Amino acid sequence: MKYLLILIMSISLYAVDLTIEVKKQVDTLPSLAIEDASINYDEGFKMAFFKALSADMNVLSRFNVDKHRIITYFNASSVAVENKDKSYVLRYKLFEDDSGKLNVETKLIAKGTVKFEKKYKISKKSAYIFLSHAIAYDINKFLGGDDVSWMKRRVVFAKIVAPKKSEIVIADYTLTYQHTILKGGFNIFPKWADEKQTAIYYTSLSSSKPTLKYFDIRTGKITSVASSDGMIVCSDVNDDGSKILVTMSPSSQPDIYLYDIEKKSFKRLTHYGGIDVGGQFLESDKIVFVSDRLGYPNIFQKSIDGNDVEQLVYYGKTNSACSVWRNYIVYKARESSNLFSKNTFNLHLISLNSDSIRRLTATGINEFPRFSRDGDAILFIKNYKNQSAIGVIRLAYNKNYLFPLSSGRIQSLDW
Repeated sequence: MKYLLILIMSISLYAVDLTIEVKKQVDTLPSLAIEDASINYDEGFKMAFFKALSADMNVLSRFNVDKHRIITYFNASSVAVENKDKSYVLRYKLFEDDSGKLNVETKLIAKGTVKFEKKYKISKKSAYIFLSHAIAYDINKFLGGDDVSWMKRRVVFAKIVAPKKSEIVIADYTLTYQHTILKGGFNIFPKWADEKQTAIYYTSLSSSKPTLKYFDIRTGKITSVASSDGMIVCSDVNDDGSKILVTMSPSSQPDIYLYDIEKKSFKRLTHYGGIDVGGQFLESDKIVFVSDRLGYPNIFQKSIDGNDVEQLVYYGKTNSACSVWRNYIVYKARESSNLFSKNTFNLHLISLNSDSIRRLTATGINEFPRFSRDGDAILFIKNYKNQSAIGVIRLAYNKNYLFPLSSGRIQSLDW
């Protein structure tokens, strides 16, 4: 698979308020070279792993990563001559053990001294990218970086492959690893059902009525949750997985409903004659959602048990597709009104504690933003020049990275 890493912005940052402050760059980033001491596998696989590891170290946003692959011996007494002036050298060795498992030994070297070393193992060679993510995570943690647990999480997305035909795919955040878990029919809007990522909710449009379904990935069992004439989509799951927010239109226009998993009961949260969609949990007693009650889509909040609705966004005339982390909201906004060409849709970040707005993207159609669980990053879909990609925004470093899909179009995602 073609592996592309695009750096859009390159300013280092740390933030008290992520909408207005970023980490100040001190001098330049430390340099990092990567040395390959692998003893098994063909050259194509070795190069693929090197590129994956280089990309992961780049996404950490704490190194100036040398793009050249240097071949060496794992137990060499010194780093390669080309790397003698580098701040850090990451040396690794790929090898296959007697049981056929992929092993990786790693060393992080600084000023001739091994600062960190660890061994990794995985049973499936095809999932090698997760070893790369684990290495980057561990080195970042060792060096005292911000938590990047999101690197190791799996992404689930729906991919349109033909008119009214889709596949649901589990992947890593770079799309290097992809495993189709559901094909046939038209299934969209997958959403992780639990923190351990063992099940998903998704909307099936393959029967007479749109149906919300629950898919246990471990057992392969699929259960129907509910159906609705107009639409039905799970937009958010609470922290313990006991409740979900559902957009549903059983009679006419869509509204937001709270579904209790144990009781198997719905509670209607919005009562508006227009469109209310995309509910997201804000703390335990409030939700954020998209509504056209101003005559155009915008972002609002309300309490789960109350009726008062409050407008949250005052910038933009077509605001939609939001995601929430603590007091931060990221949303999609249309920034152009072109009659004869495609419009630009950018992502913006606001804080409920200030009036500041930060634009996160610059070109193309950027949509479906999703915060990482720790708020460190935002995953989103970017469509630009007929190509669909997953984008990653490192909020504290003001850096964006893109990982394109080789075929098809990403309809929605979650991580």
